[in-house]
Amino acid sequence: MSALESQNRMDVLKKIILDSIRQNLKQYVMLFALISIWLIFGFATDGIFLKARNLSNLFLQTSTIATLGIGMVLIIVTGHINLGVGSVCGFLGAVAAFLQVKFGMPTPFVILITMMLGVLVGAWEGFWVAYRNVPAFIVTLCSFLAFRGATIIVTNGETIGPMRDSFKLISQQYLPTIFEVEGFHDTSFLFIILAILLIVFFEWRKRRTRMKYGFSTLPMELQMLKILGLSVAVGFIGYILITYRGIPYVFLIILVLVIVVNFLAENTTFGRHLYAIGGNKEAARLSGINIELKTFFNFVLMGFISSIAAMIFLARMGSADTSAGNLFELDTIAATVIGGTSLAGGEGTIPGAIIGALVMESLNNGMSLLNMPIGWQYVIKGLVLLLAVWVDFLTRKKD
Repeated sequence: MSALESQNRMDVLKKIILDSIRQNLKQYVMLFALISIWLIFGFATDGIFLKARNLSNLFLQTSTIATLGIGMVLIIVTGHINLGVGSVCGFLGAVAAFLQVKFGMPTPFVILITMMLGVLVGAWEGFWVAYRNVPAFIVTLCSFLAFRGATIIVTNGETIGPMRDSFKLISQQYLPTIFEVEGFHDTSFLFIILAILLIVFFEWRKRRTRMKYGFSTLPMELQMLKILGLSVAVGFIGYILITYRGIPYVFLIILVLVIVVNFLAENTTFGRHLYAIGGNKEAARLSGINIELKTFFNFVLMGFISSIAAMIFLARMGSADTSAGNLFELDTIAATVIGGTSLAGGEGTIPGAIIGALVMESLNNGMSLLNMPIGWQYVIKGLVLLLAVWVDFLTRKKD
């Protein structure tokens, strides 16, 4: 290879790297922030924060906000906002607890009814936003107030519980083991190995598909580096879970939800239309997109996901009370924005929201370990959200 060809190849490689950094700036900032938070709290707590037990509990604490964040991404992508997810989540959890504790309903029926009620709540909100043109800010603010009151009515100001073990296993139980080995969870180990193999397979297949249709692809060196990075990240999370109690069932629930909703967002007409609506609403309308119908079903999906989040939180707590869901909307919106979703609409990813949720819960967990006063915790989380919005503003201004 001549010196000129080598120089041209280096120039192309440099351009690809710089383009990748510019296109994914918020994601890189988010990952850097997460790693920094973990290192800072690990040092400040003399390593307690980074122990397998604490990080495993951190993943469980993240489950509710991560689930709500999955739905919130698609809401914000279309240029809307949902301020009622916390109250709706608390209300649905209270109804589920009431059905099981007061009426003695079996767990499968409680799950089914809660999901159906979540869909109805989403349809109610979607109707006013899509077909009556009431701003989503106002509609969901009304939901924030109304469902907070409905939660008090359902619970009568008391704690309803405990839930049955069959319900609590959603958030409190782990995959069973094949062989009993202290400090090693064999089933989870096999699951993590399978996950890494699937990452390699799908990344390679995606590369070949793009090459087949003439789309640009990363150079082989960068592609291998990307696969290695993803595998190391999955392996690190797997190590934490394997050396503690294994993979909890709620982890699998969220994984399935991420895969399904991410496929819906990126590989279906419905998902691409949502991004088109958020990018340029008038252009989307002129392209023949039924904005009202897409918006309606987007809120229905948010209602369904809220019901899953409500049951995850209820199963982890074991009972329902009037404070359930308090300030969930703040953490959910913050996690979504930190994860790279733009408040201007048209931009956002499901995996980004999961990482954003980890950032928020890492702050909560670390500050609690340091016994930081609750007032300062709110101040710091507010400043983090402000920083995330500022980064979003800067990147969009450059674009």
